[in-house]
Amino acid sequence: MSENKFIPPYTISDKIVNLISQITEILTKITINDKMSNSPKLRRDNRIRTIQASLAIENNSLSINQVTDIANGKRILGAPKEICEVKNAFEAYDKLFILNPFSNKDLLSAHKVLMKDLTDEAGKFRSGGVGVFAEERLIHMAPPANIVPGLLIELMNWAKNSEVHPLIKSCVFHYEFEFIHPFTDGNGRMGRMWQTLILYKWNKLFGWLPIETLIRDRQSEYYDVLGTCDRSADSLEFIEFILTTIRDVLREIAITDQVTDQVTDQVKKLLFIMGDVSLSTNELMKKLGLKHRPSFRKYYLMPALRLGYIEMTIPDKPSSGNQKYRKV
Repeated sequence: MSENKFIPPYTISDKIVNLISQITEILTKITINDKMSNSPKLRRDNRIRTIQASLAIENNSLSINQVTDIANGKRILGAPKEICEVKNAFEAYDKLFILNPFSNKDLLSAHKVLMKDLTDEAGKFRSGGVGVFAEERLIHMAPPANIVPGLLIELMNWAKNSEVHPLIKSCVFHYEFEFIHPFTDGNGRMGRMWQTLILYKWNKLFGWLPIETLIRDRQSEYYDVLGTCDRSADSLEFIEFILTTIRDVLREIAITDQVTDQVTDQVKKLLFIMGDVSLSTNELMKKLGLKHRPSFRKYYLMPALRLGYIEMTIPDKPSSGNQKYRKV
């Protein structure tokens, strides 16, 4: 009998091939001039953004500032369950990268940490049936509980032995994991975290990319694509969606990672005109005498944000019409 008997259904489109090419090209540029590995603050900030966004997708209401305070050991006002979710997530991510992405034992171990004190079945596959609902509408009925361990073993074996590109492999695993829905609770955050682990084993940079922030911003599309793939029995659209998200996050990182002397001067100029007040994009551009918004974002705003020199006044709603920026 073939060791790799299970082959999940997926199609590789021209779009997927192009996205892999773009992602690989950006990764090469970032690796040549990698500031992430030399900036503990940047790595930590991205980890905080990742955890806050992943939990927000699961309806955790804590803000980025509250999550930061928890990371710093400060007490905050908030629902005990939501605070517990944040603390568990930090502990799980701290232990994540020593785990084997193709081990059911390690998967259960990570779930036990992630869902500690949140469910009676932390670290255990679910014992009953479970469905995924959008409000009161059933959008996915997961396979019966008694076949979950076997399905996970088959999926792990496929992921371990398949020679498909890691970017595709991680997306297929993520989709199939959500389809199986192996746990009573925590499936979404586990699926996203495990994809990060698979990608980290391929390229260490993925351990610090805040991919979840864009998934949160595209949350409706995320769930729509999952439903579409369920109906078509092919994870094509999910692969395209996740790879597009990864590409877009990497593009943002690359802008910051390619800071030149000219850009540094521009960031300094931005900080100088800001003073100690909070200003909108239009107010900042007016003070700088700029009219081209894309150039302002690329050379002034985004590098200053990524390097931690400035912050949003409404970080949970980056596109808010009331958004302003202030020096940290």
